[in-house]
Amino acid sequence: MSVSFKTVDEFSEGQRLDNYLLKHLKGVPKSHIYRVIRKGEVRVNKGRKKAEYKLQLDDVVRIPPIRVSESIQVVVSDSLKQLLSDAILYEDKGLLIINKPSGLAVHSGSGVAVGVIEALRGMYKEPVELVHRLDRSTSGVLLIAKKRSVLKNLHEQLSQHQMEKRYTALVKGTWSKKRHTIDAPLYQNSRGVVIDAKGKQAVSHFQPLKNFHNDEFEASLVEVLIETGRMHQIRAHAKYAGHSIAFDDKYGDKIFDTQVKAKGLKRLFLHAHQLTFANPLTSEIQKVKAPLSKDLEDFLAKL
Repeated sequence: MSVSFKTVDEFSEGQRLDNYLLKHLKGVPKSHIYRVIRKGEVRVNKGRKKAEYKLQLDDVVRIPPIRVSESIQVVVSDSLKQLLSDAILYEDKGLLIINKPSGLAVHSGSGVAVGVIEALRGMYKEPVELVHRLDRSTSGVLLIAKKRSVLKNLHEQLSQHQMEKRYTALVKGTWSKKRHTIDAPLYQNSRGVVIDAKGKQAVSHFQPLKNFHNDEFEASLVEVLIETGRMHQIRAHAKYAGHSIAFDDKYGDKIFDTQVKAKGLKRLFLHAHQLTFANPLTSEIQKVKAPLSKDLEDFLAKL
């Protein structure tokens, strides 16, 4: 172990010194981090700083020798690099937008060694950060910020509900072709997300596009517009409405899932097909569309 020096980048600018160290010193107790700060073993630009000091761009942080958790070297395969390169929908100096494939997690954790963000960090020299998340099984538009100012601006748009997110889903049963609004609070417990008055407000609008009725099989292709972005919101609201999404292993209907599997579906039929927002660099309203993957298109053609 030896002394290390880290230069503060755009995504760490404005962050407290203690939080910065907690991020970079995985597994080190908070008490130990505060101790080395108090003792002056941590220096910023060769000077002592308090834990609450807000880091500035290009500050040089001296980190004393501290044993940290063993970190796993992230290896990005050529096939994953190609997959992500092919998935790019738009890119400028501050923003990267991809059509995330189903089955690919947005970040590592829970048995996932490499997610989208870790792979992109391995591909790009500059730091990148997720603006929002998509479930591992959900495909579609995913925003990645290449500048902290862009990240902050887009987070503000999200918090103020100024970003429009539209999804395509196939759900159980036929649904009358009018707009169905589900305004039901969502609460996360140990088993997942449930409708509960003590949860956070969540609003989803389901607009049926086409109904499928064949013998005992009934399904509806819908567009979903969400006003809020809660965890598993569309999946939980669809279940609550009695129209579970096809091939949903957590909130789905087993009989319906058996039917769609027999017809060739092999993944959750939920796709983030359109996202509208104000580009932080140009201030222009930008609408990004992600086409359905070939497997979902082929499946629909069979119905």
